[in-house]
This record gives sequence, structure tokens and C-alpha cells, in this order.
Amino acid sequence: MSMRRGFQCLERHCREFTRILGCAGVSLALTSGTALACALPPSVILTLPTGHYITGAALAVGLTAILGALSHRLPSLTPVTLLERRVLVPVAVSSYMGFLGFLGLILIGLFGSRDPMHNLMTLVFWTGVWIAVPLGSMLMGNLWRPINPWTGPVRIARTLLGRSGSIGLARFGHLPAILGYAGFVWFQMVSLSPDDPAVLALTALAYWAVVFTLAVLEGDDWLEQGEFLTVLFGMIAKVAPFWLRLDGPRAKLMAGWPGAQVLTLPPLGPSAIIFVTLALAALTFDGLAETFWWQALIGENPLEPTGRSGVMLANTVGLMAVWVLTLTLILGVVALGRRLGGAGLATGPVMLSFLAIAAGYHAAHYLVVLLTAGQYTLAALNDPFFVGDAWLGLPPFYVSFGFLTDPSVMPLIYAAQFAAILGAHLLAVVLALKLAGQGARPLAHLPLTVLMVGYTVLGLWLLSTARTG
Repeated sequence: MSMRRGFQCLERHCREFTRILGCAGVSLALTSGTALACALPPSVILTLPTGHYITGAALAVGLTAILGALSHRLPSLTPVTLLERRVLVPVAVSSYMGFLGFLGLILIGLFGSRDPMHNLMTLVFWTGVWIAVPLGSMLMGNLWRPINPWTGPVRIARTLLGRSGSIGLARFGHLPAILGYAGFVWFQMVSLSPDDPAVLALTALAYWAVVFTLAVLEGDDWLEQGEFLTVLFGMIAKVAPFWLRLDGPRAKLMAGWPGAQVLTLPPLGPSAIIFVTLALAALTFDGLAETFWWQALIGENPLEPTGRSGVMLANTVGLMAVWVLTLTLILGVVALGRRLGGAGLATGPVMLSFLAIAAGYHAAHYLVVLLTAGQYTLAALNDPFFVGDAWLGLPPFYVSFGFLTDPSVMPLIYAAQFAAILGAHLLAVVLALKLAGQGARPLAHLPLTVLMVGYTVLGLWLLSTARTG
């Protein structure tokens, strides 16, 4: 990038930052999108004035929290009903169709190509289920609910068995989801072959069978607190500006500012709080594990990598440490704020504000994966047997990663991700101020504000630092 273009980027950023400060960051908080980063080419990103971006974001988050706490003037975030109609496809039917699709993917994973980039099991799960579905849910509401592969089969099984009771799994809260999510995170980030289609298929099938058995014993409503994908996607969908509100056979299409649904949720219980901190810690460690700082800390030479097997123990310990640290910091700053400002700052309600950060970080962290592996997914869906078919009506195309080294494209991706990270944190600040209620004094928000600023700096640093991956 030329020096002139660099100054132009810096000048444009300064103008944007001035506007953010002028409106106290609230407008950006209310229009936040979703993005962080995942292995962007440092040859392009490191030429940008990332230090200025990080400084500006930290100031914007801090000033928004201070002005909001002192003025007590925050947007109402009241949703409105756009239309009301009958439910077109019952959830049990759409879920059963999702189950059939899941079985098809399992067969493809077990008997199809072992190349992850040519097997629909790997491609559809990692780019479709894990990235595209939550991304869409952050815009249009919970897209996972109608397609999850459990609700339909569970209802059918319980009907055939004549079962209507439960075995008391509800008393464990979100603990089953925590265990499932922790196992999944370890499988994704630490295990040796998470991309192997056969390994992924067997793991997914075993997990489905366990959840199916428990849901048949307890009831399909248990999925909302016991199955980690249902819990995670349901939580991050609460920041969506559009969503469906189901009321028996009727469905209402709602619209509101991002986060409007969060304000209507009950306070998070202890197990739900642990689950949210796990979601935050997993994304943080996934970005941290590829930095030169982490590689130096565990004694790994990026020029002579030992592979995943050589760092399994270190990464397992690191993942757990980041989780414990995240949980401790969040609970600690809320407790300190309550001590400074009275009993108005409760942990359960305030923790809901971190759903905005979890949603934004999930989408942002996997954005580049969606842009790259998503091309393979489209190609495989268009020609699943690799015989020249065009099931999606798309002409033959070649997968290209050239945009990752394009000096005119990568700054745009970085700018969008920067705005989304900042927007997610500003939204979290606004939600935290509203959820704290009127009983908390302005001083009570200081520790949480410091944490939010630090989290913003960390997220943007992970976005812009050089990586080994």
C-alpha cells in the first residue's frame, strides 16, 4: 500500500472516529453487525494504522459507558410487530427434514471422499452449520430451531413409546450443554483430525445419539438448556434485528434494534453464566493460539512446527486457563462494581450483555473461513459427485483465495470487521447499562467499563497481529 493511501485510510478513520465520539457511540451500538477476524494476511493488515484503530475503539467504548452511566439517557430498544401469520411448516416437520439431511451427511462422511474440501460432511458442518447458520441467526432470528435434527425424531419417539414424563434433567441446568460445548471446543481446536470427514461423522453421530436418548427421556424442551448448539445459537440469535415470535399456531415477525430481545430475557443462572464465558473463552483462545506470543509461550518454533500432536497438552491447558480467567474476570468486575455501587448491579442480568460480544465474535472470527471454505461448499453442493453437474444452476468455477492478498480488498474486510467489533462492544455497554437498572450508581459501572475496553483492545489486537496459521 502506498504512503498516500495509508494517509487517506488514516484520515478517513479519524473522520469516522470523530463521528463516533460525537454521538457517544450509541448509534453504532444500535446498528452493530458481526465480525472479528480469522487469520488475515499480515502482509496487508500490518500496513494499516491498526494502533490508531485500537486506540479509537477503546476511547469510543469507554466514553460511551461513561456518558451513558452519567446521563441515564439510553435508547428504549422497543420492538414492533411487522406482520402476523400462521406457522407454515411445523417445527416437528422441518426438524425431521433436518434429521434426514443429517443422516445423508453422515453417510457421505463415512463413505465419501476423505478429502475435507471435497466431502459435504466436513464442508456443510464447518461452513454451514457452524458459521452460516449462526450468521443468519444474528440477522433473521434463530434459524437453528426449525432445522435442528432432534425435535422431530424426539417427538415421534416419545409418541411411539407413549412417554410424557421426564427424568429430572432440568435440575442440572445448562451443565449438559457446558460439557457438550467443552468437548466440541476441544475436538475443534485441540484434537488431531477435526476435519477428517469420517472422524467428524462418527463424532457427530455419537453426539446425536446421546442427545436423542436424553431428550426422549426428558422431553424435547430440554434441548433449550441441555444441547449446546441449541443453547449457543439461541443465545446469539437474541441480537437479531428481525425474528419470529411463535405463539402456538401463529407466528409474528418482529423487528427492533439489535439487542431488543436480550432485554426481555430472564437473568442468567450460574450454569448459563458459565456457558457464556466458555463461548467467549473459546473464541479468544482460538485466535490466541495462532499468535507468535502464544507460540513463544509454549516453546513452539513457528518455523519448525511439531504439528497438533505436539501441542495437544499445551493447548488443552491453555484453553482451560483462558476459560477460567474469563469467568474469573467477569464475575470479579461485576462483584467489584456491586461493592462500589450497591446492590443494583446483579450478575445474572448484566451477564446478558455479553451475548452481544459472543455473537459478534463468533461471526467475526470465522468470516474469512466462510469466504474461503464457503467456495468449496458451494462447488460441492453444485456438483456433489464431481461429474460436471450443476445442481444449484451455477456455472463451473474455480475456488480462489486471491482476494486475501489484494491490497484493495483486505482493508475493506478489516474495516468492516473493525466496525463490527466496536459495534458489538458498544451494544454490550448499552445493554449492560440498561440491565443494571436504576439502582446502580455510576461508579458501579467503572470496573465493567474497564473490562469492556480491555476486551475491545484484545479483540482488535487478535484481529491485526501477525499469526502463524
